Amino acid sequence: MREKERVGVAMRWKDWPLTWETIAWADVESPQASDMVIVMAERQALREDGELLLHPELDKEIRERYVRGQFTGEPGEAVVIPGLGLIPEKYALYVGSEAAKHSPRKMREAAAGMGQTLIDYQIVRASARLSAKWLEGAGDENCENASSAFMEGLLLGLYRRNSASAQGRVAAKLNAIEFRLGDESALENWSKGLRRGYAAANAVCYARELTNEPANLLTPARLAEEAVALAERYDMTCQVYDEKEAERAGMGGLLAVGGGSANPPRMIVLRHQGSPDAKETLGLVGKGVTFDTGGISLKKAEGMEEMISDMGGAAAVLGAMRAIGEFGLAANVVAVIPAAENMPSGSAFKPGDVIRTSSGLTVEVLNTDAEGRIVLADGLTTAIRHGATKLIDVATLTGAVMHALGDWTTGAFTNDETMLQRFRQASDQAGEYVWPLPTYPEYRKLLRSDVADLKNHGGSWAGAIAGALFIGAFAEERPWIHLDIGGTAWMWSDRGMESKGGTGVMVRSLIEYIRRDWDISG
Repeated sequence: MREKERVGVAMRWKDWPLTWETIAWADVESPQASDMVIVMAERQALREDGELLLHPELDKEIRERYVRGQFTGEPGEAVVIPGLGLIPEKYALYVGSEAAKHSPRKMREAAAGMGQTLIDYQIVRASARLSAKWLEGAGDENCENASSAFMEGLLLGLYRRNSASAQGRVAAKLNAIEFRLGDESALENWSKGLRRGYAAANAVCYARELTNEPANLLTPARLAEEAVALAERYDMTCQVYDEKEAERAGMGGLLAVGGGSANPPRMIVLRHQGSPDAKETLGLVGKGVTFDTGGISLKKAEGMEEMISDMGGAAAVLGAMRAIGEFGLAANVVAVIPAAENMPSGSAFKPGDVIRTSSGLTVEVLNTDAEGRIVLADGLTTAIRHGATKLIDVATLTGAVMHALGDWTTGAFTNDETMLQRFRQASDQAGEYVWPLPTYPEYRKLLRSDVADLKNHGGSWAGAIAGALFIGAFAEERPWIHLDIGGTAWMWSDRGMESKGGTGVMVRSLIEYIRRDWDISG
């Protein structure tokens, strides 16, 4: 198999062009004044007898708006008040904030609320003043987590989808931010958390950028090149199976799904060996269908453009691998991405076909639009062949998961409750909603076939569960989690720190889980 598709390909997302400094509130003024000063405004501080936030006259204005109901102090809500010469900065930005104790999720929402304002006012330099009382709400032991969440929220709130128009992306101009802390003892932990949050936000933005890429520009081969570039940057190994090598490896599922496209499929294997002596290896498997028409079981035309996001699972896995490389985690992780286009043509697979996967299990095809589980079958087997002892797959697998959980929450399925509990603890810290759905053995009846080991569609009931159990049949009894991001990988309009388009969902949860449970350096 080939180590590389092409050498020297630039990654889709580099790094935020942002510098920052953390200093004590009482230190001398900065030599270069900021364009805007940011103040966190808890509801308690908005009362008439509340503490001084910034300046008596400016505070009076924000408190009057609070009384009139024009500013509620909810996390993420932001109001700009002109400085009017009362402060060195041209503008003051009051941002709603949760009262102590600050949760990481609310911290992200508060910081994300600044994003659109900083873009609208074309702010280049900003200064955030964080009082000792506000920092106290983060808790001494959680200060690092708080600042990490703050930086994540800020940068994700600033992200806007790329554009090929003449005007290009609606880009933030912010290139420097100063954090002035009212508690000098918090400086070290706050700075440490900012660095962590910066790397995590870059990983999420990387996943968003990949998800938003048009399918004519992000083919399976181009996605493989992206993985190679990632490996080169972080000294990982990357192996790519082309269609001939996939055939020799018996990857009938991947080849069937990709057989209808002029762009042949790829099986991508990316490895980070951060703990060579460890016996355990985590396998991350991301669905990489770079465009999904539904194949012969064609989707309706309305909204099909969103199907560029059907590789959101692959994007999440690559984003997590980027962060793993950035942090240099002492963990063994093998990432596997089965990449294909699902297109209708004379060579496309058809309802009624029987496919033999690389595991040896056969699959009866009832619906070619249930293709993700078929490529993931070969993906899990490939991860196991490359040493994975535990497995997590991430996939825009079903629309059915949205009927249960909407577009706020990722559905989770497992054969190991302890592993899932640990993952959910990590997702809570990461500020992403994950909720378990059942995998009782009775549901397996939905996948029984008369002509093969499994059928790929279980009917109109329990669609998300049937899809998950299909994938789980290829885990070979290893501890396994399936994350269905069918409702959370894409937004049709801006929402908080999630801009229209790809969300990069599950990148932060994967990072936090691996950092907590797999990094032996502690």
